[in-house]
Amino acid sequence: MERRTIGAAALDVGAIGLGCMPMHWAYTSSEQRGDRSLRTVHAALDAGVTLLDTADMYGPFTNELLLGRALGRRRKDAFVATKCGLLVGDQHVVANGRPGYVRRACDASLRRLQTDVIDLYQLHRADPEIPVEETWGAMAELVRAGKVRALGLCALGARGARTLRREPGADPHDATIRQLERVQQVFPVSAVEAELSVWSPEATGRLLPWCEARGIGFLAAMPLGSGFLTGTLTPGQGFEPDDVRARHPRFTAEIMAANQPLVAGLRRIADRHRATPAQVALAWVLSRGRHVVPLPGTKREQWAVENARAAELRLTARDLAEIASLPPARDSWY
Repeated sequence: MERRTIGAAALDVGAIGLGCMPMHWAYTSSEQRGDRSLRTVHAALDAGVTLLDTADMYGPFTNELLLGRALGRRRKDAFVATKCGLLVGDQHVVANGRPGYVRRACDASLRRLQTDVIDLYQLHRADPEIPVEETWGAMAELVRAGKVRALGLCALGARGARTLRREPGADPHDATIRQLERVQQVFPVSAVEAELSVWSPEATGRLLPWCEARGIGFLAAMPLGSGFLTGTLTPGQGFEPDDVRARHPRFTAEIMAANQPLVAGLRRIADRHRATPAQVALAWVLSRGRHVVPLPGTKREQWAVENARAAELRLTARDLAEIASLPPARDSWY
């Protein structure tokens, strides 16, 4: 697989990563089976994927435990990115950015992942009660201690971005950029993770260029639109109650039907390349810059291999123009 170098720390990774969240969090819990997820991780590594993106809150904790089991003697084949900063309760998620917690969280992640070093340690969300500089300073200490190779920051969630859009002229990532500017004064940011896809291109406004200008890698979360851009979802099919798509405004039957022209456009391009709509969607994300690495999430071997092969697809100027002319997605968090 094509390799990409991201961040000031010159992190070398495969052009397409693997988002591990669906294996233990947020999507279709009845299909979350550890044995299948183990095979999926190995299939992705065999296909040239190196960047495995997880977090201590996925499960919570179970996804890191699974990766620790999956990697074993293959640790050298993987680039492990995990996150801290969010605590999961019975019915809620809260931020914790206290330095002492960050140190304990890192040690716990190292144990679960069965590794001596985390390649990329990301702040999942800043704690509004703690200056982000204090949290980032504690994370920087982990780099100096040899427990972490590089640091990353996750963009603010969709609800925060939606609030910002109520301000005339505001970009949905303005608050994230302000956070980045603050933490950069403490220790270099190597990567930023934020949603980016054909149906959620907002990051191309300010955040993506901001990262490129500073040599910061961009990890594209949800590059397949939570499965919609694969063309495998049917309007009105319904989702399990604990699946995030059951509450997402873009996954109502009406809005899914209204957004079918997006999938149809991707499928037309895919047919020309003997590819799939998902591969076209990932190739579009890859075309946004050499510092961009999409993180398609899956718990199935088949999709992990298909996604990895998208790195071989080169979209033409005609393809990109067609995608640019597709109608914008109806309804969103923004």
